[in-house]
Amino acid sequence: MPTIRVSNIISYYTDKQTHFEVSGSTALEAVQNAVRKFPALEFHVFDRDGNLRRHINLFVNDVHVKDLDGIETKVGENDVVRILAAAAGG
Repeated sequence: MPTIRVSNIISYYTDKQTHFEVSGSTALEAVQNAVRKFPALEFHVFDRDGNLRRHINLFVNDVHVKDLDGIETKVGENDVVRILAAAAGG
C-alpha cells in the first residue's frame, strides 16, 4: 500500500500522524482513502465539488504530480504520496 505523508500542520487533522498507509492505485485514490481514514482532513484537502483545493500540492516520490500524470498518477506499494499545503506570507 502507498504511504501518505503530511506536514506537521496538516497532521492536526490526521490524529498527529505524519505518515500512514492507505490503499489506492492512483495519487487521487490514495488521498481519497486518507480522507476516509481521517474525515477531518476532507475540508482542508477537497473543495465542496470534490476537487483538490488550489493550495494543495501532491507529490509522488518527491515529484509533483503536475510533472507526472496529474492526480491520476499511478502509485504502488512502495510509493509515497505527499500532501503539502502551499504557504504564503510577506
